[in-house]
Amino acid sequence: MCYDIKASKKAQLKRAIQQNDSTAINEIEEDLIPYTDLPLYHSSGFQHHDLLIYTDDSPDYPTVATWGLIPHWVKDDIQMKKTWNTTLNARGETIFEKPSFRSSANNKRCLIYVDGFYEHHHYNNKTYPFYIFKKDKEPLILAGLWSEWKNPETNIIHTSFGIVTTKANGLMSKIHNNPKLKEPRMPFILPDSLADNWLNPINNDLDKKQIQEMIQSFPEDKMSCYTVGKLRGKDYAGNVKSISNEFLYENFERNF
Repeated sequence: MCYDIKASKKAQLKRAIQQNDSTAINEIEEDLIPYTDLPLYHSSGFQHHDLLIYTDDSPDYPTVATWGLIPHWVKDDIQMKKTWNTTLNARGETIFEKPSFRSSANNKRCLIYVDGFYEHHHYNNKTYPFYIFKKDKEPLILAGLWSEWKNPETNIIHTSFGIVTTKANGLMSKIHNNPKLKEPRMPFILPDSLADNWLNPINNDLDKKQIQEMIQSFPEDKMSCYTVGKLRGKDYAGNVKSISNEFLYENFERNF
């Protein structure tokens, strides 16, 4: 699963910066960033923050979108608010089957650039949050699905997204060990060399198969992690820069 992320403005702008277009970057900072919640040192998906995504319609120039995909068939605002807590993540194995995701899986895929993500580890009946990131400190490229939904009451179009997940690699299998879950999960992280492929259009069954085959676990030898302070409850510091700093717990013995 992936319910907690860190998304700095620098990480979010990486793809746009790679285009080496200073005019576009200035436009993004002036016209889009003010409509996001950046910087997000810690964002819980259940807070439905607004951040930048890069869509198949606009792969190099980002769009502001809300975390929590709203399917096009949602009838009203009430149904929308009931739905988007269940669409923060989309299981990669079933995105072409589930009604909430299949339209987006076929026609609307996107990339979300983040610094890293957080996951809770269970040990001696307590939970310890970890911050997970790339060893080279470069942004992670998360595969996503996006949607546009027109509110019938206001006629406002809402752009939203969900993060695709896959089976955990060796490292994440150790961290994401919630006994209530069927299996450990992790976000589907794209290598830089394959990011563009996730945005390719699907015109036939072969294209669809190629998208499905892309959904794999990111190599654990390219990832690093450490424990951080509490992300829930009274000891939670909130969306502050220090939230992703390493924090060592006296009663926790890390064995991996």
